[in-house]
Amino acid sequence: MTKLEKAELFAKEKHSKMTRKDGTTPYFVHLESVVSRLKSMGIVNEDVLCAAFLHDTMEDTNTSFDDIFEQFGRDVAILVSSLSKDAKLPKKERESQYVTQLKNAPFEAKLIKLCDIAANLSDLKNSDLSKTKRLKTVKTKLHYLNIIKNEIMENKANVPRIQSIIDGINDVLIHYKQKPVSI
Repeated sequence: MTKLEKAELFAKEKHSKMTRKDGTTPYFVHLESVVSRLKSMGIVNEDVLCAAFLHDTMEDTNTSFDDIFEQFGRDVAILVSSLSKDAKLPKKERESQYVTQLKNAPFEAKLIKLCDIAANLSDLKNSDLSKTKRLKTVKTKLHYLNIIKNEIMENKANVPRIQSIIDGINDVLIHYKQKPVSI
């Protein structure tokens, strides 16, 4: 079994009883969507793809940094950690720390976050959330996108197919009457 297959299986097991906000879609569909977007941009780095499968495990399951480190190595653990909010902190402090983490995250983590944002926004069309909650979600994701945007812009030439992800995000932003992002 490859490291990537192991990460996929690990994530599938950790999220096995979880569903998306619609209450029916298996949570793992979101993780596959993030990985698929990375691959569509030409990302083939195994550690990045592993981290994409695992990006919500520390935040949403009983998985620790050490668990990821032991099974998938330092680089994957750092990427996953940089994308995980600390649930032990009070909400305001947690959000503030997360913003700092995103700003300081490795570029590869920012690519994962970009694909996570795109996947989450894409899911809104099938969501039964109220219009107000959908708009709040869009604004939160836009906030995160603005945090990582500069480094994405600086490295755009290294990931030429990144524009297709941005275009998908912009389609959703326009639908919710938000200003499109130019990168």
